[in-house]
Amino acid sequence: MEKRNPILVFVFSTITFGIYYIWWLWKTKHEMVDKGADIPTTWLIIIPLVNIWWMWRYSQGVEKVTNGKCTGVIAFILLFVLGTIGAAILQNYYNEVA
Repeated sequence: MEKRNPILVFVFSTITFGIYYIWWLWKTKHEMVDKGADIPTTWLIIIPLVNIWWMWRYSQGVEKVTNGKCTGVIAFILLFVLGTIGAAILQNYYNEVA
């Protein structure tokens, strides 16, 4: 996983009205797949209701990559409820395993 500044993840996601957030999800998804996570294509995030399932699968990948430091349920809640703030928190977990 590539080290990124969690504060900048939040700031860039906010300034770009979520475009950076989608790019961040795409980029981190590919980094997690390289480490063995099974996450489907990021294009599914733009399909209503399917995006919730995709976010769940992404969250399961977070648990695998962080070796359980962040559970899939916590990652899902962070992404689904907190959005860009949750992304910044997850980036902090990614930085620990990078």
